Amino acid sequence: MLAKLIRPIALCVLLTLPALVVRISGLPLPALLGLVTFGAAVVASSFLLAWAAEAARMDISGPLAIAILAVIAVLPEYAVDLYFAYTAGSDPSYVAYAAANMTGSNRLLLGLGWSVVVIIALAVASRRSGRPVRELVLESGRRVELGFLAIASVVAFIVPLTGQIHLVLGFGLLGLFMFYLWKVSRAEAEEPELVGPAARIGGLPARVRRSLVAGLFVFAAAVILTSAEPFAHSLIETGTQLGIDQFLLVQWLAPLASEAPEFIVAILFAVHGKGADAISTLISSKVNQWTLLVGSLPIAYLLGGGSAALVLDGRQIEEFLLTAAQTLLGIAALLALRFPRWLAFTLLGLFALQFVFPGQQARYMLCGLYGALAITALVRNRRHILPTLAAPFRAGPRMDAEIELVAR
Repeated sequence: MLAKLIRPIALCVLLTLPALVVRISGLPLPALLGLVTFGAAVVASSFLLAWAAEAARMDISGPLAIAILAVIAVLPEYAVDLYFAYTAGSDPSYVAYAAANMTGSNRLLLGLGWSVVVIIALAVASRRSGRPVRELVLESGRRVELGFLAIASVVAFIVPLTGQIHLVLGFGLLGLFMFYLWKVSRAEAEEPELVGPAARIGGLPARVRRSLVAGLFVFAAAVILTSAEPFAHSLIETGTQLGIDQFLLVQWLAPLASEAPEFIVAILFAVHGKGADAISTLISSKVNQWTLLVGSLPIAYLLGGGSAALVLDGRQIEEFLLTAAQTLLGIAALLALRFPRWLAFTLLGLFALQFVFPGQQARYMLCGLYGALAITALVRNRRHILPTLAAPFRAGPRMDAEIELVAR
């Protein structure tokens, strides 16, 4: 068991060493080599953070601790996105990338992550039961996260409508995130179910486990903070040299690196027959992105020398609108706390369409398609709208039961 634990950790540490050596020595690297070097360090550190965050649940009980650990686990994504926003405060050329990573990771999480996890979970459930299982049913308690996500995504439409992320909106979203943390801290604690290397770390003696988890947190965070800036620069320079759209590299390559561990953990849950836990984890991540991450962007921009509003260009406005429309469809279809197979394939297909038709007109048409499907789903699930929006504000289990009764 010890060998199985040491191998993946040692591999990740080895992948981070070239980036650390380059940063400490100040050795200049060609853009593409820098992208590979620092990208590998970010990916490897992301895995270390994900394993440590999962294993830490053995010692830090309660939903609040889980929510905080979830924030730590997505540090790679936040580090890159906030760096772009901070730099944009003094260098206007970086404004074009300030929200690119956020919109890419957000759509990746829902369009690819939700879909693949549900498809796998339903396939596993069908094989185990010996009959077709066509939908994944979520627990009623997940309506709280869905309610927070619904509120945040509706508020997010202010961004494409105004063409900016204002500091006031940022503080409002951060306030919503703090309220989310407070709300989940009042929920009942659950025994964590770990998989993969996190489970092997969790099985260690308490003292060894805590020391290892703390060490992984410190090491991974240090590597990510060290690699975020050169990784971001390498993305842009590589795109320039290879004639690839830099915006697309920032929007999709960086999120693939930072979201990979989270996807793998969710897929492992699905493979082990815990599909509801897998999709719930990804829903919580969406709440973090729409509140903490979006709310932090104007603050980083201001600290970097910018104004009180991060003004977006036309491309980013389109991307924000498309991301918000996609999220609205996901929420509308999940109002009944059921994730059918057809929805998974629909979200996956629509996600793929944006690469087949990448133009501006196609993005607006895709927004319209998302919107039309969302309205249809809202009408179909209309009796669940108020219970979902009220879920973050309900008092406790009794109120929860009453709201669920009304929904039915």
